[in-house]
Amino acid sequence: AVVSTQSTGGERINNEDSVLYWAWKNNIPVFCPAITDGAVGDVMYFNSYEREGFIVDLIQDIRGINRMAVGAEKSGMIILGGGVIKHHIANANLMRNGADYTVYINTAQPFDGSDSGATPDEAVSWGKIKHGCKEPVKIYCEATLVFPLVVAQTFAKYHRKKMAEHMLTAEKTQDE
Repeated sequence: AVVSTQSTGGERINNEDSVLYWAWKNNIPVFCPAITDGAVGDVMYFNSYEREGFIVDLIQDIRGINRMAVGAEKSGMIILGGGVIKHHIANANLMRNGADYTVYINTAQPFDGSDSGATPDEAVSWGKIKHGCKEPVKIYCEATLVFPLVVAQTFAKYHRKKMAEHMLTAEKTQDE
């Protein structure tokens, strides 16, 4: 059996508190480039002895995210944290000559030369962010602290505004 790391399992989770549930519900793929790292990798290792033929196809994962990036009319990156995840997402955008929009949120500093600490300017030099990208941003902060604030002031505000407009239109239609 081939197990795709794009499969979220959200349908089986059936729990509205789960990110994977909502990814499944909204048909949003979930990629995990470092799935073999840590405890999940250990479980996979042990299961490979119990389930002959158990295979996780990491190449399908990289092909999937790269295909999405290359085929996108516009591409944006909101990267929480760094390391493998940051590199995987930014590299996918390299395949399309760079992301159009970029926000990095992590605590890593640029002085040690790590990919996690690299600034958006470094990604522009590699073609991971497009030259002329409108104001790529790096927020030096712990991601779980600041990301909910970013969502509340951007996506959530937009969603609330659209819902209010929809309700107003529905009320006007009802009155007619």
